[in-house]
Amino acid sequence: MAYAEDINKTIEELGGAFNEFKKTNDDRLTTLEKGDALDGLVEGKLKAINDKLSELEKLKGQFEELETKANRPGSTFGGKQQNAEYEKAFDQFVRKGKTDQIDELKTKAMQTGNDEDGGYAVPEQLDRQIIDFGRDQVVMRSVCSSQTLSTPDLKKLRKDGRATSGWVGETSPRPNTDTSQLKPITTHWGEIYANPEATQTMLDDAFFNVQQFLLNDIGEEFSEQEEAAFTNGDGNLKPVGLFAYPRTTQSDDVREFGKLQYLDTATAKLEADDLLKLLYALKRKYRTGARWMMNSTSVGQVRLMKDNDGNYLWSPGLQAGEPSRLLGYSLTENEQVDDIAAKKAPISFGNFKRAYLILDRIGTRVLRDPYTNKPFVSFYTTKRVGNMLLDSNAVKVLQIKGG
Repeated sequence: MAYAEDINKTIEELGGAFNEFKKTNDDRLTTLEKGDALDGLVEGKLKAINDKLSELEKLKGQFEELETKANRPGSTFGGKQQNAEYEKAFDQFVRKGKTDQIDELKTKAMQTGNDEDGGYAVPEQLDRQIIDFGRDQVVMRSVCSSQTLSTPDLKKLRKDGRATSGWVGETSPRPNTDTSQLKPITTHWGEIYANPEATQTMLDDAFFNVQQFLLNDIGEEFSEQEEAAFTNGDGNLKPVGLFAYPRTTQSDDVREFGKLQYLDTATAKLEADDLLKLLYALKRKYRTGARWMMNSTSVGQVRLMKDNDGNYLWSPGLQAGEPSRLLGYSLTENEQVDDIAAKKAPISFGNFKRAYLILDRIGTRVLRDPYTNKPFVSFYTTKRVGNMLLDSNAVKVLQIKGG
C-alpha cells in the first residue's frame, strides 16, 4: 500500500491530538465549574489543538484518497476509448486556432462539433475528467447523488399522497381506497463558465500539456461556483441549492414536497440535546447512510460537547478508511453553510444521496479568443449543470433560536 505508512502515522498523531484536546477541555470545564476565571492561554491552546485536529483529519482523508487512486485499475470511461483523431484536432484548435480538422470530423459525424457560438466540444475523456475533478473538489458532489446526461430531458416522477389500504373479512365488501398520484420533479439547469488564459508562447511549447492546463484552470473555477450553487443557489441562471429550498417546522406526514423541515434549538445556544433532537427527527429509513453537514467553525464547537454521561459526542476516525463521527454518524464540512448564529441554519443531518441529485450535461464547450486580451489567448469555456430535489424528507435542518 503506497500510502499506508503515511495514513498510520497521521492516525497516530490524530489520536494523540484528541487525547490532548480532551484533557485540555476537561481542565477548562473543571475550572468553570469551580467558578474560577479561565486563563486566556487555555482557550488559545484549546483552539490550537482544535485546528490541529481539523488539519490531521484533512490530511488523513487526502492520504486515503491517494491510496484509493493508486490502487484503482485503469478506466476507459465506460469502455469507450478516446477518439485519438478528435483529440489531435482539438489540440490543434487550442494551440493554433486551426478548425479545419474538427470541422471535417464534424462533417463526417465522427465527433460532436461546434455550438451556435463557434465553440467546440472538448474531447470526451477531458469532459469526464472535468466532471471527476468536481467530484473530488466539491463537497456537495461527494455526498449527493449525481448523473451524467447527453440531453437535458431527464424525467423523474414522485408520488403525491399515498395509497390507502385496510383489513376486510372474506365476504366483506371491498371499499374504494385512495390512490397516490405521480407528479414530475422539477429540474433546474444553469450554464457555468470559466475563462482561463495562456500565452501563445506556452501554447507553442510541444511539452505544454494543453488538456491538463484546461482541466486544472477550468476545474478550479467550476468547483468554486458549483459548491456555492449546490449549497445555496437561488435558481436564477443556476441550480437551486439544497438549503435554498423553503423550510417549515411541519413534520413529514403533513409537509408538502419541496419543503425541508427545520427544528429550532431550545435556546439561543447550541446544546448537545439539540443535535440528538435533530438526529431522531430523521426517520429511521433515512438514517442508514445519513451524515452531518456543517462548516469547520461549527465542527470546532461540537467537538467540545459531551453527553449526560460525560462522553464526547465527536470522535476521530482512528482506523484507515474510518471517518470521524458525531453521535455515531460521519460528518462532512461545507464552508458554504451558515455559521452558528441567531436565526441561522448551521447544521443539517440526513441522507443527502436520497435527497438531492446533481446533473451534468456532457458537452463542455470551448471558444478560443486570441484578440480580446493580447498577448494572452483566452478560452471561454461553458458547461451545463443542474439539480433535482429527490426527497425533501431525507434531510433535516437545525436552526438557532433567535435572540
